[in-house]
Amino acid sequence: MPRSKNAVASRARRKKILKMARGYYGARKNVWTVSKNAVDKGLQYAYIGRKQRKRQFRRLWIQRINAGARQHGMSYSVFMGKLHEHGIELNRKVLADLAMNHPDAFKAVVEKVK
Repeated sequence: MPRSKNAVASRARRKKILKMARGYYGARKNVWTVSKNAVDKGLQYAYIGRKQRKRQFRRLWIQRINAGARQHGMSYSVFMGKLHEHGIELNRKVLADLAMNHPDAFKAVVEKVK
């Protein structure tokens, strides 16, 4: 009995990878073995990047809150400690937005915890 290869599925699988490799430089965009490795590595970087994005945004929010708090004579750690003492449950994303775009509202929060 002859061996069945199923070229249709193989070709579809390769086309899918080569479509993902569109825009890559040199042989990475059109040579199957090279583009397969490049796409696999790219997907790994994408997965890692989705985790890192959350960390980077948290760092950015902390820097913005710290800058806003220091304008009112308080460090970030003292400000966050006093927020928790007073039971004000604003997350860092909201506090950073207040510090950047609504300084009057942020000042009111700082005065509340002083």
